[in-house]
Amino acid sequence: MSLVVNDIIPQLQAEFFGNHPENSIQNVSIDSRSLQNNQYTLFFCIIGPNHNGHTYIKELIEKGVCNFVVSENVEFVEGVNFLKVENTLIALQQFAAFYRKKFSFPIIGITGSNGKTIVKEWLNFLLSPDYNIIRSPKSYNSQVGVPLSVIGINEQHNLGIFEAGISTVNEMQKLEAIIQPTIGILTNIGSAHDEGFENLGQKIKEKLKLFPNVDVLIYNKNKSIDAFLNPKIKTFSWSSSDQSADVMIHHKTTHDKTSLNVTIDKTCFKINIPFSDEASIENVIQCLMVMFYFKYDFDTIQNRLSLLYPIEMRLKVKKGINNTTIIDDSYSSDFQSLKIALDFLENQKQHHKKTLILSDIFQSGLENDELYSRVSQMVISNKISRVIGVGETISHYKHKFLNGVTFLSQADFLDHFDSLHFENETILIKGARSFHFEEIVSLLEEKTHETVLEINLNALSHNFNFYKAKLKPGTKMMVMVKAFSYGNGGLEIAKLLEYHKADYLGVAFADEGIALKSNGIQLPIMVLNPESTSFEAIIQHQLEPEIYSLKGLNAFLKIAKQKQLKQFPIHLKIDTGMHRLGFEELHLEELISILKNCKSVQVKSILSHMATSDDLAHNDFALEQIEKFNRISTHISAALEINPIRHILNTSGISNYPQAQFDMVRLGIGLYGISNDANEQKFLENVGTLKSVISQIRTIQAGESVGYGRRFIAEKETRIATIPIGYADGIRRSWGNGLGFVVINNQKATIVGSVCMDMLMVDITDIPCVEGNEVIILGENPSVTFMANQLNTIPYEILTGISQRVKRIFYRE
Repeated sequence: MSLVVNDIIPQLQAEFFGNHPENSIQNVSIDSRSLQNNQYTLFFCIIGPNHNGHTYIKELIEKGVCNFVVSENVEFVEGVNFLKVENTLIALQQFAAFYRKKFSFPIIGITGSNGKTIVKEWLNFLLSPDYNIIRSPKSYNSQVGVPLSVIGINEQHNLGIFEAGISTVNEMQKLEAIIQPTIGILTNIGSAHDEGFENLGQKIKEKLKLFPNVDVLIYNKNKSIDAFLNPKIKTFSWSSSDQSADVMIHHKTTHDKTSLNVTIDKTCFKINIPFSDEASIENVIQCLMVMFYFKYDFDTIQNRLSLLYPIEMRLKVKKGINNTTIIDDSYSSDFQSLKIALDFLENQKQHHKKTLILSDIFQSGLENDELYSRVSQMVISNKISRVIGVGETISHYKHKFLNGVTFLSQADFLDHFDSLHFENETILIKGARSFHFEEIVSLLEEKTHETVLEINLNALSHNFNFYKAKLKPGTKMMVMVKAFSYGNGGLEIAKLLEYHKADYLGVAFADEGIALKSNGIQLPIMVLNPESTSFEAIIQHQLEPEIYSLKGLNAFLKIAKQKQLKQFPIHLKIDTGMHRLGFEELHLEELISILKNCKSVQVKSILSHMATSDDLAHNDFALEQIEKFNRISTHISAALEINPIRHILNTSGISNYPQAQFDMVRLGIGLYGISNDANEQKFLENVGTLKSVISQIRTIQAGESVGYGRRFIAEKETRIATIPIGYADGIRRSWGNGLGFVVINNQKATIVGSVCMDMLMVDITDIPCVEGNEVIILGENPSVTFMANQLNTIPYEILTGISQRVKRIFYRE
């Protein structure tokens, strides 16, 4: 991208405030947290339900950004350009549409309910030997993601592949104006985002709005789609049943492979592909149709399709050897996704030292000299401590990287592994598939047993924003990360919350807060249950204690005076009916008397806790608590002449008592995807998935037993699989003996016999599977809530019971 501000002003119908219209624009940003923002950035101040980009202008100016698209009145700053528009999101889309028109090469536009990203990535693999491709990075298919993707086009590209996703009506035409596809692909239409449409017909009609101007539309022919197709659109269809389709395709699957029997232009032939599941087969066929349209010969088609591989769409955070943290993005290496991965590295860094292991970069659309110069600048902007390059091309440009070391091949890297001394650092591993960087990940990854808890950071972000959208403007958010973030993993989640600009973190005990502070968390952290023996450590690590009794207050003040503290933040807990912790009303005057002229501490907040916020049958009691809290906190504030943050609502309270938000709310289990309200639960996303593998399979005969106490005796010949997870990992013993189940290959496998300390056994008689297959213990199905209901307990106990010996893997889609 090489534009000047003057080029952009008329395209956005913007009102210009500034004196440097000649400023060069080389990149666009909407994220104030990105370290890649600089003097050549055009920053769009997007206003969303939870964030307002205008609030970060001052911070961005200090970082060197001097070109902004705004929709609010802002104070003029010398040397800074402001382009004022009515709506900054629409302006971003207008800018992308304007930029797209500068290029005339073919663009493939992909939409549908399922398979968009897979088809895009496979097409990139299949066509990249012949084209210089620009494609959507990751799943950038939204109203914001699409324009950011298109803006990545440059003069060297000659084919584009962009996906478009919508969740309701009147969205697709905006994306069509940005992508302007010349070739259309409609993938599988399923149930995803059904809530945004009245019926299937409306969904199909909206999806087809991506294709009014395409030269051809590729799709799986069926009557539902045909009913809404504009007859003027040229189509290239396939089917396994409709003889009017352009291409007839039948398939036969054996084990993990599939044969496609294809008839096109009265010619029949067979193509073998390395997949057996229906979704992958359909996605491969969509790619095959594109290759037909591009006139590829049969041998090339067969050869390239046979090399297709499962697509990993996640950035994973794993614990590494020698106190390292691994960010695994080892399946692709292109310029656009590198920028995303570097931002994620900054989001999840857990050490001051940051290392980038990077292969040769493909499909950049840039000449190598310019490409690696830009990569070098990104490395500098992101304050990467060292770069380890792998590949002949990046080795040639080693001189562009300070503290850089390169190897010609992955094998060369592995030979020198011990000399690289990985320790106390965060390592981003970013490599093209052909470099097999998964072997590097395996070397660096901490070795633990095969049971893992996968934490979906996208889901955490979604749930955080879901509850934040319920808050009034100005209401702060404290997020509870106590008990190892409800069993999910404390530090990584705290990093994410800091990235999302939560206002406070809450922990139960001082050691939890100390661990977070010691690992670089800057957010204020409140300790809810501080013991007097921990006050010294709380002060040392700049934690903020909740004070709930006169005894505790006097003990803390004694230490505070000894250390000559001034205005150290504390939080006063009021008992309004929970009768667990907190000052009772009869102690208020003594409390006020002690604090009246005390300079050692500052009452940062006053809080209470609701006993029945999740049960509307006790609505009257809840309202009494709220009224009592309002009265007492107002009295304390007036008596001490202070204006503290007041908060009483927990997760359920946020939804059920919005009138009581006061100054802050405390989000707990809702962040982790659990709600007491069945209707609200539909809008939350599952965060954690507990997985293991099949260790061994055996067949037992009728009359033989399984496990301790012979609690299961087979009535017929039965196949039994042993899974390496037990009650020491957090699976309740009562979940065994036919009550509980796991999921293998999308089928339920009942737990037989007693759950052991480290293992459990399941019946797989009717489930095709082999040793090493993945096993879902807990996640979408069975869900935490379902398991809790079956065991007559609460989701909190299930989540927090997952042992810390179970490895946590954090990922972002």
